[in-house]
Amino acid sequence: MSTPAPDLTARYVAGDPRALARAVTLAEAGLPAARPLLRAARQRAGHAVVLGVTGSPGSGKSTLTDVLIAQLRARGQRVAVLAVDPSSPYSGGAILGDRIRMLRHHADAGVFVRSLASRGALGGLSARTMGVLALLEGAGFDWVILETVGVGQSEVDVAAACDHTLLVLTPAGGDGVQAFKAGIMEIADVVAVNKADLPGADRTVRELLAAQGLGAHDAGTWFAPIHKTVAATGEGVEAVIDAALAHRAHLGEAGLRARREARAEFEVRALVQERLHRRAREVSHDLYARVAAGELDAETAADELLGRT
Repeated sequence: MSTPAPDLTARYVAGDPRALARAVTLAEAGLPAARPLLRAARQRAGHAVVLGVTGSPGSGKSTLTDVLIAQLRARGQRVAVLAVDPSSPYSGGAILGDRIRMLRHHADAGVFVRSLASRGALGGLSARTMGVLALLEGAGFDWVILETVGVGQSEVDVAAACDHTLLVLTPAGGDGVQAFKAGIMEIADVVAVNKADLPGADRTVRELLAAQGLGAHDAGTWFAPIHKTVAATGEGVEAVIDAALAHRAHLGEAGLRARREARAEFEVRALVQERLHRRAREVSHDLYARVAAGELDAETAADELLGRT
């Protein structure tokens, strides 16, 4: 397939949810047919609040995202969710299926939820995530929520993909200190200490506040607001939404433009890397075997691959 159906782009622009779903499928597959749709999306993007939700597995990201949807809908906002799941080692598809947790919204025309396989991306995002995000933005949603795979402390790509980053932690296990050591606190614009009905929530908040003060900062530094939440009951989630909007106001137009330029750079570089890896696989032939046999060093092999590509 090289071109979409003649009316697919027009239907997408008109807000047809079926056309959006088809466009996402084309973009995820990296097919040339997605390109006119992506061009149309980028011409219409820029108005949505793009919120990344990240944190370690078991922190309650999906439950919190479900409540975010409900409370944003109560405010009259249209919401799209892209849940990046781990990939099946057999099919390459998404295997967690976070959509299961959000089934109560399936009949709501103001909500669109889609799962996307990470395809082994170490930063928690696949190379195709950015195009899918652009399609959701261009579809006219007020909020686009990107929930990442939950691979832990390496999961920092979300900051490059979104306007605002919500870091979800839990009271147990010293998450606050570990997050700061790993540097993930540096990407957080809002912090939710979820499952705050468990023991240790207040201590975790104190540790996070102390950790923030240890980092380099000046008078203009944004200190991520820290809110206790109980996603199971919805407690504290309204404050998280307000904190994201406060960060948006703090950034202003210039700050948002800078973040979106960084997002464009991230997207282009991710696609370049993907194409280089694909091309390297195609032309490598016996190169890796020669390195393994000691006939060639890895540096020379890399130079040879780059020369071939």
